[in-house]
Amino acid sequence: MYAPERGALTLVRLIGVMLVVATILALGLYWAECAFHKPHPLPVQLLPTLWRLLWAVLGIVILAKARAIAQWITERLDL
Repeated sequence: MYAPERGALTLVRLIGVMLVVATILALGLYWAECAFHKPHPLPVQLLPTLWRLLWAVLGIVILAKARAIAQWITERLDL
């Protein structure tokens, strides 16, 4: 594996991990908003939770296909 392809692979993996981490943070913030609502806590609803989990699924798909995406990027940019 050449240096440009290795760099593209690192970039793709970083993007995938950041999507998963951002989803975890968003879900934690949503739970905190529901749990600490005044005067009484609100229930955590399914649809907003699934909407936030969509980004984690996208990040996991990117991590699973990271090598193919990195090769596509290097071919597209002629590196």
